[in-house]
Amino acid sequence: MTTKSDKIMDSRRIVADGLMFGEGPRWHDGSLWVSDMLGKAIYKIGLDGEKEKVAEVSGSPSGLGWLPDGRMLAVSMVDGVVLVFEDGCSTVYADLNSITGGTPNDMIVDRNGRAYVGNAGCNLFAGLDPNPTNLMLIDSDGVRQVADDLIFPNGMAIGPDGKTLLVAETFAHRLTAFTIEQDGSLSDRRVFAELPDRTPDGICLDAEGAVWASSPETSEVVRVCDGGEITHSISLGGRFAAACVAGGPDRRTLFVVSSDTTPEKFMRGESTCRIEAYNIDIPGAGAP
Repeated sequence: MTTKSDKIMDSRRIVADGLMFGEGPRWHDGSLWVSDMLGKAIYKIGLDGEKEKVAEVSGSPSGLGWLPDGRMLAVSMVDGVVLVFEDGCSTVYADLNSITGGTPNDMIVDRNGRAYVGNAGCNLFAGLDPNPTNLMLIDSDGVRQVADDLIFPNGMAIGPDGKTLLVAETFAHRLTAFTIEQDGSLSDRRVFAELPDRTPDGICLDAEGAVWASSPETSEVVRVCDGGEITHSISLGGRFAAACVAGGPDRRTLFVVSSDTTPEKFMRGESTCRIEAYNIDIPGAGAP
């Protein structure tokens, strides 16, 4: 019997390769954008697979987002800062070093231009030993902590109404939800889904409120409903499943970023990356 996951797998196609370690995919302004963490660059990729290097980030880029005025933000991991890009140049938008609990990683920017940034809870480039850590908010007042006691807060998504933030706690094996208050602070912390057998990394939402989550250690991308039911699983055949995002003109294309690396190879800078695309029935919603 053909399953829903089988139908998605049948639509698989490779969109781009030639990167080292992709992270933070975003669908923005009619193109796919992705950070190449180990390649130290940010790329814009068309549906035809053509890649354009839009910026170099010597401190290793990760999370991406855009301010309401169109300027791009990017996390520079090694430096512990968020950069802003304008007219082909970058400057420091926010310095996280005094508040972050480890190497900053993924980021999501809401419709008001507020940026939520997670971190590894350790020095990610010195070895993986995550400790409970915090989630940071960058807004017009500066940088502040908005949540603590998280285990590697990684990929994030914001619901279409702008009132719910979902965070993948990679090594707590769960998706955690918060209510976003008017001032950007977070309340009503709750478990969206326990994923005991998976390590959720990059995530995105669909129009039914389910989460697509990449799981590096199980080499798959899964669709998870509120409460933990998994309705779809896309196997990546042993590859490191880093992140995913729903994009395309109707947001019915799931872009999946994966690499052939392992934690040991990553520490040596050994990795090649590709981006695959799958057709999905339920369109993406919210951000990213």
